[in-house]
Amino acid sequence: MEKPAQTEFPIHDLLVRRWSPRAFDERPVESHTLRSLFEAARWAPSSNNEQPWRFITANKRDHEADWNRLFDCLVEGNRRWAFRAPVLILSIASINFEDDGKSNRHAFHDTGLAAENLVLQATASGLAAHQMAGFDVEKARVDLKIPSGYEPVAMIAIGYPGDPAVLPERLRERELQSRSRRPIREWAFWGQWGTPIP
Repeated sequence: MEKPAQTEFPIHDLLVRRWSPRAFDERPVESHTLRSLFEAARWAPSSNNEQPWRFITANKRDHEADWNRLFDCLVEGNRRWAFRAPVLILSIASINFEDDGKSNRHAFHDTGLAAENLVLQATASGLAAHQMAGFDVEKARVDLKIPSGYEPVAMIAIGYPGDPAVLPERLRERELQSRSRRPIREWAFWGQWGTPIP
C-alpha cells in the first residue's frame, strides 16, 4: 500500500514514499536484499567517521529462535502487528569514541542516520520499514548479550507491505488515515530561536 506524503515543497520521490506501516506480508525477505539495507547503513555520515552504529538482526524464516528473542523485547502494543514482519532489527549505539574512550554525544544522532539510510534503502527495494521505540531496553541488553558501552536505540520491523485488513480495527484506521507533519514554520528558525524562515 502506498501512502505518499503531501509535501509543501518538492522533495525526492523516495522521501515522499517512505512511511511506517504496520501491515506486513509474511513472505520472507531475501538475504541479498537485507545485505543491501546494511550496505546503505554502512555509508551513513558520522562524527569523526566513528560509525558508532551496530545492528542485531534476525530473519524469521531462517533463524526463528533469534527472531523470537528480538520479538520478545517488544512492548505488547507493537507485538500486535509486528509478529507478521519477517525481519526484526535492533539498532545500537556505541556511546564512547574508540580512540580515547571519551563519550560520543553524537552516537545516537549518527546511529539514527545509519538507520534512516537503511529505511530509505528498504523503501527503494519495495520493502516496508517501521521503527519502534516501544521495546524493553534492559531485556534487550540481557537477552541479546549487548556489552557495556553500547545502548539499544530502536527496533525496526522490515518486510514486504501487507494488506491493512489483517490489522485490528484501531490499527487499521491509523494505517489508512492520511499522513501529516507539523508545518516548517513551527520548527525551522532563521538565525535565532523563534524567528521564522522568510
